[in-house]
Amino acid sequence: MKILKYLPLLFFGFIQAQEEVVHSIYFEFDKVTLNEKEVNEAIDFIKKTDSTRIEDIQIFGYTDDVGKDAYNFKLSTKRATAIQQRFIESGIKSKIIVTIEGKGRILIEDDIVENLPERRSKNRRVDVVVHLKPLPKIQIPGFYETVQKHHVVGDHIYLGNILFERGSSKLPFKSKTELDKIARLLYKYKNLEFEVQGHVCCTPPYQKEAIDLDTRKRQLSVNRAEAVYKYLLFKKIAKERMTFKGYGNTVPLGKGADYDRRVELVITKI
Repeated sequence: MKILKYLPLLFFGFIQAQEEVVHSIYFEFDKVTLNEKEVNEAIDFIKKTDSTRIEDIQIFGYTDDVGKDAYNFKLSTKRATAIQQRFIESGIKSKIIVTIEGKGRILIEDDIVENLPERRSKNRRVDVVVHLKPLPKIQIPGFYETVQKHHVVGDHIYLGNILFERGSSKLPFKSKTELDKIARLLYKYKNLEFEVQGHVCCTPPYQKEAIDLDTRKRQLSVNRAEAVYKYLLFKKIAKERMTFKGYGNTVPLGKGADYDRRVELVITKI
């Protein structure tokens, strides 16, 4: 039987969603003998939990309220230890089991008499408490106008001032000035790897690529991407950090032809 609890914990004045999951294993009266079905369910429960999120495991043993305190502390400790041993035998790493403790008996209020045997049976147990690390923050790729210190894979850096003449893959002087600024930032943030993506505009829907008027070949977007790639190489950006690719007219921005004759950098590794 499983009891699941999700407890937000307060740390340093703010809330972090650390997750605590409790799985209970029940025992017969005055017994340490394990119920194999329940133990296997507990083992299976832990092994199916994302191991990268497990912070630690605590094992707490309990008894019902019948008998003396000293005896019940020993009994509850034996129950907790028995579960620990089975976990380790099953391949669960001992270093993540940080607590094995007998808590003794769980008292029942004097005025509670309804379903007393059942209430006591629920107290003859071991609680396996699994603390899970918070889920990692999901970072969604974004669009930027220049290189940032911190990026995520998939970020687009739209080079707004690197625009081409119609049918040309030659870098205008203004574009080179802009690329100089980009190169300085890329040289500073050496961890970033990226793809140089070339784009074109103004071709029919059935014709995905445009002709480069200088080479007379239908690979204008590729040539634009390569022109930026080669300029960044000239500016001492390591070849191993870059690739280039042409996307033709398949990724229009919807802002007009001038904006579709463009090159972008897309972060591939950080």
